[in-house]
Amino acid sequence: MSELEFDPHRYTGALDDREDHAPGDEPAEDAGHWITNSNLGLGFSVILTVGAFVLANTNLIYGPSIPIALLVLAIAQMGVHLVFFLHITTGPDNTNNVLALAFGILVVFLIVAGSVWIMNHLDNNMMPMDELMRMQR
Repeated sequence: MSELEFDPHRYTGALDDREDHAPGDEPAEDAGHWITNSNLGLGFSVILTVGAFVLANTNLIYGPSIPIALLVLAIAQMGVHLVFFLHITTGPDNTNNVLALAFGILVVFLIVAGSVWIMNHLDNNMMPMDELMRMQR
């Protein structure tokens, strides 16, 4: 007989942190966990939003770096929303959610980059307005 059969920490018969179990088989979380999690996310969101308004309306940082600071706060805000409200984590049961999020980001990037590319191409190849006005006379 092997030593594993007699290890009381390995075979307890109950779902706990020492055993491996399938996604969705975790113990149910109580409502207090969800309320605490939502309130924590709300607090972080309010702090980041107020911080962005304060940062934009004061001289706390060097003027030309304000757009970069606002971009950092916006990315942090997106992270707070993904984790606390959409419950996107790196757990094995969230693989489909993460892949759907990555695909959505790819689609948005392609649409924005393609639109900018098309507008740049049109700007370079269109006739200047003064020449167009002379042609209409």
